[in-house]
Amino acid sequence: MKVFQKHIPERSKLLLLSLLVGVLSGCAASLLVWAIHAVGELLGRGFHGDYAWQNLVLPGVGMLISLLLVRYVVKDNIGHGVTKVLLAVSRGESKIKPHNTWSSMLTSSITIGFGGSVGAEAPIVYTGAAIGSNLGRAFGLSHRNITLLLGCGAAGAVAGIFKAPLAGVLFTLEILLFNVSMTSLLPLLISTISATVIAYVFRGQTPVFACTLTPFSMGNIPFYIVLGIFGGLGSLYFMRTTLFLEDKIGKLRSPYLRWVLCAMALGLLIFLFPPLYGEGYDSLGALLNGRELDLEGRSVLAFLLDWRWGVPLCFALIFFLKVLAMTATNAGGGVGGTFGPTLFAGAILGFVIARCINLLGFSVPEQNFVLVGMAALMAGVMQAPMTAIFLIAEISGGYELLIPLILTATVSFGTLRLFEKYSIYTKRIAQSGDLLTHDSDQAVLTLMHLDELIRDKYPRVQIDSTLREVASVVAGTDAAVLAVIDAQGRFQGMIDLATARKPLLDPSRLDSWHVYNIMESAPDYIYVDEKMESVMAKFDRTDAWRLPVIDADRKYLGFVSRSRLLTAYRAELKEIASED
Repeated sequence: MKVFQKHIPERSKLLLLSLLVGVLSGCAASLLVWAIHAVGELLGRGFHGDYAWQNLVLPGVGMLISLLLVRYVVKDNIGHGVTKVLLAVSRGESKIKPHNTWSSMLTSSITIGFGGSVGAEAPIVYTGAAIGSNLGRAFGLSHRNITLLLGCGAAGAVAGIFKAPLAGVLFTLEILLFNVSMTSLLPLLISTISATVIAYVFRGQTPVFACTLTPFSMGNIPFYIVLGIFGGLGSLYFMRTTLFLEDKIGKLRSPYLRWVLCAMALGLLIFLFPPLYGEGYDSLGALLNGRELDLEGRSVLAFLLDWRWGVPLCFALIFFLKVLAMTATNAGGGVGGTFGPTLFAGAILGFVIARCINLLGFSVPEQNFVLVGMAALMAGVMQAPMTAIFLIAEISGGYELLIPLILTATVSFGTLRLFEKYSIYTKRIAQSGDLLTHDSDQAVLTLMHLDELIRDKYPRVQIDSTLREVASVVAGTDAAVLAVIDAQGRFQGMIDLATARKPLLDPSRLDSWHVYNIMESAPDYIYVDEKMESVMAKFDRTDAWRLPVIDADRKYLGFVSRSRLLTAYRAELKEIASED
């Protein structure tokens, strides 16, 4: 390894490691798919007895096992994988803990295998990103290239689990990495291609959602626009309901109380609507091939299917309740993501819209609308229209529907943006001020760290010191200001030596005057945990040359100068804009 680190240029190391990351991410994705299937088979997944009474219990058991593993083995919060990756990039120097290379896979396979109504994609993205981050650090890459390798892992994970190399690259570009140069695309492509090849080796070359489609008809364009509008509104419901429920359930302090309530809710939902069991991909396969789901004998609400309008009504209920089932799974201790549920809910929405159109006397191919509905909801919920378009095309082989995919995804994305600026992954990060965006100025401020800009070269004087004591301090420093503190080290003010020169040179005042006679109040204060955007705003508002930094107890930590701030800003901006 030492020879590898010393004698191979970093660019070459990055390309070799991107290949390795792609292979490992592809293997991890295949392993996760197998593990979910193995757990389900072990439990006799897909019960077909009357009303599947086991569904009331098993999903909650899986959530409990995952909860115990997270609390007592992993001892870390590993939920919301994509959001955690975004946070690692924006404020953690792209560092992801080594246990994330396996912990998300283990717990999500149990959660989903037992019937938890979540997806495996976010956990595998977290796993792939962890593989890239840890390999990058192990081989001594720069921070910039560690971040890129993290993106390679995430891209490889998406490509590996969906057999969709282009979607893996687009996912990373649209959602994870805020600024990637053209030369940085090569490692991403290497990673996704290698991950896809691994997926082909272990799982065959058949698309994940092989389906029968009807050729695109220009006359259906108005109906696809309608689907796009409903997709945007459905995305808004999906996002806001998820975040609202997570906030409400999260207020329950006891994790076991949360588990009990969520397990009961999830069991009841799956009992009433069996398609909510697990990822729901079996249901998607049926709908994409023009087959309706058989709920006879498996749901107490199957009687609705005897009424022609009962079919879209039943499936509309499944769409609205999928969000509740997903949130209950995650909030109750399970580990999974929103990626899979987004695809499932989008397919259900597309089916409902198509069936309603057909019942009104028109004729549209329902399986086409099922497929395009998946892209519509993904484009809105994730605010990643390009990823949605090409992912759905790749996982189904449905490139013949590229025009309706583009049209519907664009309309859905535009509709959602009328109401919501952020995606389900970035909403909370944006509220905390840690979100990296494609806006270079905002990205620079997010990447800058205040603790790296604080300077404590300025001497401190006590507020009750005499001017003679101050003069002795001034004699030994070339600092322009002095920090005034009290006996507890709390900041009280500052002495500008340029304006305090006259009293300090007056012998008659050296013993009769004290610091409080000549000190000035600071124009403003900077708190040590303050966001850089707020720090810049304070400098602009006060027009100060330097501002003191204090902690929550008002203890003085040092000064931040305007020149140091602008120098750091320019350096960060140059790094972002630079080509490899």
